[in-house]
Amino acid sequence: MARTFKIGVFDEEEKFISSIKILQEQKYLIYEVFTPYPVNEVFHLLKRKSRLPTAAYFFGLFGIVSTLAFLYFTSVINWPIVYGGKPFNSFPSFIVVTIVLTILCVTILSLALFSARSKLYPGRDNTIFDTRTTDNKFVIVVDTEILGKEAAIKAGNAMKEQGAIEVIDKEYENVNT
Repeated sequence: MARTFKIGVFDEEEKFISSIKILQEQKYLIYEVFTPYPVNEVFHLLKRKSRLPTAAYFFGLFGIVSTLAFLYFTSVINWPIVYGGKPFNSFPSFIVVTIVLTILCVTILSLALFSARSKLYPGRDNTIFDTRTTDNKFVIVVDTEILGKEAAIKAGNAMKEQGAIEVIDKEYENVNT
């Protein structure tokens, strides 16, 4: 099923930001934006909050609990060996291993969550709306099927008024949403 998108290409960050503001004021749904470098104001304008830090916190708790449980089980229950006069449950000796394994757990699980959430997996076909975004252009993508034909034309005109160097209608076959 092919979907049609209106793509606005900008060469200046200020024009790009003002176009996002205008499109949001006129209640147009922005499908995606692409920038050659991170622009913090875009995140605030699109009101997209990442829950990855919260998930990383819980991954850390999971790492601490599972590491301490593993160390306690192996040192006290399963294979208790007295060496150097230490007691079986010597918590200070667990600290360094717990910290390192917690960092490892948070890193691996956060990477897996980010990859799954972003649908980044081997063999995935990526939809590239405009190749110039990797060089120096800013791109706003609006889904015209959601808007309707008249609203899509108005959205394109709004982007042109804000300084878009090019507004294109493109049709894509397999868009990964």
